[in-house]
Amino acid sequence: MPARYEELHQRSLADPAGFWGEAAKDIDWIRPWDVVLDDSRAPLYRWFAGGELNTCWNAIDRHVEGGRADQPAIIYDSPVTGTKRILTYREFRDQVALFGGALRDRGVVKGDRVLIYMPMVPEALVAMLACARLGAVHSVVFGGFAPHELATRINDAQPKVIVSASCGIEPGRVVKYKPMLDGAIEQATHKPESCIILQRPQEQAALIDGRDHDWEAAVAATTPADCVPVAATDPLYILYTSGTTGQPKGVVRDNGGHAVALKWTMEHFYGVKPGEVFWAASDVGWVVGHSYIVYAPLLHGCTTVIYEGKPVGTPDAGAFWRMISEYRIQTLFTAPTAFRAIKRDDPNALLLKNYDVSCLRALFLAGERSDPDTLHWAEDHLKVPVIDHWWQTETGWPIAGNPLGLGLFPVKYGSTCKPLPGWDVRILGADGHEVKRGDIGAIVCKLPLPPGTLATLWNAEDRFRKSYLSEFSGYYQTADAGFVDVDGYVYVMARTDDIINVAGHRLSTGGMEEVLAGHPDVAECAVIGVADQLKGQVPLGFVVLKAGVTRPTEVIVREIVAKVRDEIGPVASFKQAIVVDRLPKTRSGKILRGTMQKIADAEPWKMPATIDDPMILEEIGDALRTIGYAVDKPAD
Repeated sequence: MPARYEELHQRSLADPAGFWGEAAKDIDWIRPWDVVLDDSRAPLYRWFAGGELNTCWNAIDRHVEGGRADQPAIIYDSPVTGTKRILTYREFRDQVALFGGALRDRGVVKGDRVLIYMPMVPEALVAMLACARLGAVHSVVFGGFAPHELATRINDAQPKVIVSASCGIEPGRVVKYKPMLDGAIEQATHKPESCIILQRPQEQAALIDGRDHDWEAAVAATTPADCVPVAATDPLYILYTSGTTGQPKGVVRDNGGHAVALKWTMEHFYGVKPGEVFWAASDVGWVVGHSYIVYAPLLHGCTTVIYEGKPVGTPDAGAFWRMISEYRIQTLFTAPTAFRAIKRDDPNALLLKNYDVSCLRALFLAGERSDPDTLHWAEDHLKVPVIDHWWQTETGWPIAGNPLGLGLFPVKYGSTCKPLPGWDVRILGADGHEVKRGDIGAIVCKLPLPPGTLATLWNAEDRFRKSYLSEFSGYYQTADAGFVDVDGYVYVMARTDDIINVAGHRLSTGGMEEVLAGHPDVAECAVIGVADQLKGQVPLGFVVLKAGVTRPTEVIVREIVAKVRDEIGPVASFKQAIVVDRLPKTRSGKILRGTMQKIADAEPWKMPATIDDPMILEEIGDALRTIGYAVDKPAD
């Protein structure tokens, strides 16, 4: 058991102010804080109250001043456009300062909101850091979001300026952003004063006189902006996450606690040194992109990677290996779904033999449950630690994982390992009391949460309390279900909504998915609970087969059903599975189990705003009809 971890974890819970006050010494402060942990409005805690800093300075300028001016800050690689570019810290600072000037020229001052609707290009990071430079609050919306969803975020954040691009690029097609942006602004009750549009060579957008401004022209006509001091408790950004009411929840991240926590995780959790190349294969529209493409690597003085492509198909399942080899990437962080796609297309990792990936030191997976089969596959082929870890949009950084920077614990497949320092994870039953070790329940975190986590919801404090703090007094409700074993390892089994009740037995769909994923022909899978007159709910499996599998599907389904019976037992009542070509997912790789369940049970459902390919839900509906489940069309 790594002693360093135990020492830090215990100290972080016993003396959080002392622990995080020490960590904060790694950040440049304009004015030191009055108090590390302000509990005067508990349970609404604030970190580093009274302190002043600038996040952009800490992420860029101080590295230029401190000897990293000529080190690459950003590696941009776009297989979908055939473009590659490297920006040093000095070049990046100069671009950010000039774009900050362009925003300032359009009236943006500290506290104003700027909405960013961009593809995966360096200018997306330039825009984010330019906002931080001015003390403005950025709200990044995933490029390509539909006009209605974009309009709801415009109305909530009320941005003074919107920054966008003429288009995004998907394999085989150009996605025109400007018409969607125009449609969103037309729908929105709040109207931005101006828009700045990056014109990409693949698509020239029509600009509206008086409102829209060309990026290059705006930058050419300005002067650099300096870093503006902000309070540690001032908001850095708003990031919207889907709400159950249809109204998105704007997670608010502060400046001070965010910088301290993210800088701390790079060394102590990810085990990364300043100057190394760190690649989070995500998108800036998601929390992983905010935390580990943009802020954490730059705060730590690393080189970060912006990849405009896919794990497969751009051009093949060797895309990640090419990136690692070409840029000597030491640490890769991606979603398990990316590796399941690679495994599906290249089951024996034959394409890996074409590249030298000896530089890779570790692979981190998060965003979906990492099934043991995918973890084993990655370990067997990459020969490096493969570390599953768990966190949320709301938390901003990992809650639990195997801390590479503090010394690795033995791997338990299916577990996200130990709570990180700062996190007091408990498992509660419906009565609000802790359950015994090994029993499944609601995963909660004892307050106060560590720095860098959500401070509140934008303009919705009551909703913040109701959504996260009301169900269990004194705890943050994660809405995930799972258990902690006798060794203190955390097992995140499902969203609370994905625990199904089969004849009075509470069963985890995640546990069944582990069994399905262990079948040699299965590339990826999902299990949902469907309505059953006798038992209330019964599980139904969906499996995607590996490339090249030609065995009869009915034989594979029989084997899968038998496998669940053998490994979980008859209590699971697992009797049906369907082979499908693909699973419906969000753009960040989360499988849309809730929507699949509503389709299966013929309940009203809406097209999820974050869905990657809406056509897949039609395919799922067709598959469900073949086994007797009625399917209605979406409600709207």
